[in-house]
Amino acid sequence: MTNQAILAFAALLVFAYLLDIVGRRYRLPSVILLILTGMGLRQLLDAGGLELHWVNPLVPVLGTIGLVLIVLEGSLDLSLSAERRALILRSAAAAVLGLVACVVAFTAMFRVGLGLDASQAVLAAIPFAVISSAVAIPSSAGLPASSREFVTYESSISDIVGVLVFYAWLTSGGRWPEFAGDLLGGSLLSLAVAAVAAVGLLYLINRVEGHVRFLPLLAGLLLVYAFGKELHLSPLVLVLVCGLLLNNARLVARVPRLGALLRDGYDDTLAQFKGLVAELTFAVRSFFFLLLGYWTEVGHMRETRAVVVAVAVVAAIFLTRWLLLGALRQPGAGRLLWLAPRGLITVLLFLAGLEAGQLQAFPFGAVMLVVLATAALTSLAHRGARDEAPAVSMTDAVPAPVTASERVAERRVDPEI
Repeated sequence: MTNQAILAFAALLVFAYLLDIVGRRYRLPSVILLILTGMGLRQLLDAGGLELHWVNPLVPVLGTIGLVLIVLEGSLDLSLSAERRALILRSAAAAVLGLVACVVAFTAMFRVGLGLDASQAVLAAIPFAVISSAVAIPSSAGLPASSREFVTYESSISDIVGVLVFYAWLTSGGRWPEFAGDLLGGSLLSLAVAAVAAVGLLYLINRVEGHVRFLPLLAGLLLVYAFGKELHLSPLVLVLVCGLLLNNARLVARVPRLGALLRDGYDDTLAQFKGLVAELTFAVRSFFFLLLGYWTEVGHMRETRAVVVAVAVVAAIFLTRWLLLGALRQPGAGRLLWLAPRGLITVLLFLAGLEAGQLQAFPFGAVMLVVLATAALTSLAHRGARDEAPAVSMTDAVPAPVTASERVAERRVDPEI
């Protein structure tokens, strides 16, 4: 049994990497390939009378770890500088306004079409409003540099803000005063704790010696996340602040007495850390989507209600995005219109709502249909990208086998990110 488990684990990871290569070669989002593979595996095992009972409890655990890694990876993508101020503000406006517009549209849709109460409708709407940076960033490879940077900032901010808003709404039970308190007050307290933890991480990252350096730091970050969850703080703020501080350590150096935290070789150390986070994110994301495909009931995706909801949601996503990009006068809006995929965070947030007992009345098949449909439309936009752009993995996870600094620079839009 042990040997079989090892064989299955290794085979699935290698297979996920091969799917990543296929997706890169034919410019297909590997999220679709992974989910479809999981569904096919379910059909094969069911035909053989086999059932993997351990999948159900493992999917939420992998999802939570993946959520932390994605927020950390997204924050490590964000470079703060005066030169990028206008771009960051415009990207942040697109992410926040797009989130709000989609939540309003989806809430009205779910209230009228599904008969959900206001609290449940908002909770169901938020996951659909979040852009997946894991698919959007690599799909922007063929765009001009300014558009690629816009996609990087917009999707990363959308991920982070969407997660914070969702958990604040879930914790508040749909009550606006508690929601505002959780989102603002809890976030402020979390920011204070996060600042201390981030400085501690910045101190340790270039001083830990030995062969094992970064995994204990990541384990500590997950530990603090779990404690923050138990204390009803906003633990993802901690992850966000740590990533931002690590990637923008030069800002800390300007603070008296904190400049000594940075030592020679910090940039190389950070590049190695980013490479590890990227590969771990790839592994967790790959297993999550494979198991999610296995866990998904195909029959739920064929339900008429699920199909109608999915079509309405996809139409609303691109309608609101078209209006927003036009209002912001964003250059290249025609190509950027289709770069609004939904992915891992959409599924994770919805699973969190199900676990909390809030979204049982919602057709889960619609969630999977929206993820697959928006990823497919993003893939079509990616196929239209200029051929001179380098091919980038659709999972945005596995760097090329070169030096750590070159690995991270190759997979990011900007060398500073």
